Amino acid sequence: MSEMSNNNLKEKYQKEIAPQLTKEFGLGNSLAAPKLKKIVVNIGLSEALDNKKALEAASEDLAMITGQRPKTTRARQSIAGFKLRKGQSIGLMVTLRGRRMYDFLEKLISVVLPRLRDFQGVSLKSFDGQGNYSLGIPEQIVFSEIDHSKVDKVRGLEMTIVTNARTNEKAKRLLELLGMPFEKGEK
Repeated sequence: MSEMSNNNLKEKYQKEIAPQLTKEFGLGNSLAAPKLKKIVVNIGLSEALDNKKALEAASEDLAMITGQRPKTTRARQSIAGFKLRKGQSIGLMVTLRGRRMYDFLEKLISVVLPRLRDFQGVSLKSFDGQGNYSLGIPEQIVFSEIDHSKVDKVRGLEMTIVTNARTNEKAKRLLELLGMPFEKGEK
């Protein structure tokens, strides 16, 4: 990990990981190697229907975690059983690209995941078949930017790491080389 600390993740990808993936997968050049496209971080807020302050509080938390202002997601259709009308605010999302994406992933891997209670590694079952990986964190307070005294409610967040790899195997190898701690013993 000390190597990653003084050398950021984007540089490590360009200098070490891309050439290694090119060689492993027998690709023509390092530009064809699997790479990260974006990371989408979102929070679902069912309580925003009753409590407008929940949206503001979660928005502040997400902005502090990602360094970017979140976009409000709205219901696409009405669902009477959930007392939900089309157009109501039901969540927040942030799309990270470029330097922010690499900085966020580095923080996630080296600081946040190890702080999770009973953490044994992330599941290998969360790939979508297209080379994208989804991950949920049960509480936003594991991020060091969050001030525990100002938290009104513990909320979970979901992250989707989108790669240009077309297969789960290539995406898994990319994430492994970037430092993602996968569970041991899972196939």
